[in-house]
Amino acid sequence: MRYDRLTTPVTGARERAMPQNCPFCVQSSTSSHSVKDLVWAFPHGIAILGRWQFFRGYCVLFSREHAHEPTDLKAESRDGLMAEMWWLSRAITEVTSPRKLNYELLGNQVEHPHWHLFPRFSADPEHLKPAWIRIDREEGDPVCLPRLEGDPAERPTTISLIRAALTRMGAPSA
Repeated sequence: MRYDRLTTPVTGARERAMPQNCPFCVQSSTSSHSVKDLVWAFPHGIAILGRWQFFRGYCVLFSREHAHEPTDLKAESRDGLMAEMWWLSRAITEVTSPRKLNYELLGNQVEHPHWHLFPRFSADPEHLKPAWIRIDREEGDPVCLPRLEGDPAERPTTISLIRAALTRMGAPSA
C-alpha cells in the first residue's frame, strides 16, 4: 500500500503484489536462522553480509515487507527500517573503522526496499568512486572475482563482530 504525505493510504498503479521470485521476500519468509550470511534479524528488516567483502563489512539490509519503493511501506515499517539501518551502520563503523560508509538504496535489479552499506577505506585506490564501478568492471573476471568476494574463511568472523557490536549497543531484534 502507498502512503500520501507519508501517513494516508493511497491506492494506485504503483501498488504491487509480492512477486514470487523476489529474493528478499523468499529470505524474509524463511526462519531467520536459515538466512544465508545472516548478520541480524531486526523487527522490520533483515541484515545479511553482502557478497563483496573487498569492502570488508559490506552488508545489505532489506525490508521484511515487500514494496516497490520505501515510501510504499506502512509508516511503522518504513520508519522502523530506517532506524534499523542506523543501528547497522553504527555497528559496521565500529567493527571496520572505515574512512567513509556509503549508503545506497537502488532497487534497479530487485524492486524491494533494501540498502547497501559499503565501508570505504583509504587503501582502496577507488575510494572516491561508487563501489559499483569496481564491482561491474571486475565481477566477470575470474582473476578479480575472488578479490572482490574476499576470503570466505573471514565471513563468519565479520558476521560475529558485527553481531557483537549490535548486541553491545542494544539493537532491537525480532
